[in-house]
Amino acid sequence: MDSAVSALTSLLLISVYTGAVTSNVTTTSQPVCGNPVISNRIVGGTNANDGAWPWQISLRYRGSHICGGSLISEQWVVTAAHCFTSSQIPSYYTVGLGGYQLQIPSPHQVVSNVQRIIVNSQFSGAGTPGDIALIKLSGPITYTEYILPVCVPTTSMNFPAGMNCWVTGWGNTGSGVTLPYPQTLQQVMVPLISITACDQMYHINSAIGANQQIIPDDQICAGYQAGGKDSCQGDSGGPLVCEVNAVWYLTGLVSWGDGCALSNRPGVYTYVPNYYTWIYSYENASSSSSYNLSSLSSSSISATSRSSPSVSTAPALLLTTCLWLCVQGALS
Repeated sequence: MDSAVSALTSLLLISVYTGAVTSNVTTTSQPVCGNPVISNRIVGGTNANDGAWPWQISLRYRGSHICGGSLISEQWVVTAAHCFTSSQIPSYYTVGLGGYQLQIPSPHQVVSNVQRIIVNSQFSGAGTPGDIALIKLSGPITYTEYILPVCVPTTSMNFPAGMNCWVTGWGNTGSGVTLPYPQTLQQVMVPLISITACDQMYHINSAIGANQQIIPDDQICAGYQAGGKDSCQGDSGGPLVCEVNAVWYLTGLVSWGDGCALSNRPGVYTYVPNYYTWIYSYENASSSSSYNLSSLSSSSISATSRSSPSVSTAPALLLTTCLWLCVQGALS
């Protein structure tokens, strides 16, 4: 047993980017957002500490967890647009905040009803631009050390390729391997990859022509060219966060990809700085109606959330439970 645990631990270790990471971001004062009270993260570990990622939310459809997301203010959450293809009726959804283990209710957890759902108008299917949505909670929530907002980066902020960031969520530890009871919040560290480099990777062994762009301009990738560490299908909309000057920023939202932790197929994320203006244009919105997705057309690039853009002939969006923080072969 000890040898098996040791072997598994070694397989779960995260490769650390050793190059210099710089950022042109400066902050003039310590913001309220992006500063968890509880930290003590362990590089290479899979279980997060309770309260380490206090902006992480669980989006639930008719009581079942379907997606992740991030708290950005007292009454607003940001997640992925494709989380709402099943329905856009706010009363069907609830948002869990301050949760840690899905199977064991946390004394810190608060569950809120949803007042409004706003889906970006650009979104027309997996692999297309605009895979971002806002949720307005039924009322303002009270911040605690377990419930705090993450900072939304401005359009001018720079997150360079190679910068190590974190993805969090609940779910499987490998393809088809269910996260064991009590389903503790998972975390994995991944380096950012530029759109250009990521697009080149996705063309390797692909039927898509080299002159056709696969990765939309409003997205970013994160992971390893060799594979092995990745976010995967499910818990879409979950946070990809990066630390700048001791403050955590919501750099990306889990969007789509090809398989799980495969070589040349890193995870693809909606790049949040591109939507800073859009997000805050709704900050004071008071309408309780949700935006309708019925008029959205099929995507010109066939893709599924966290699946291959070259296999499907129509955008079939997944609303499965949990985020797969894949460690390829670790549990085989």
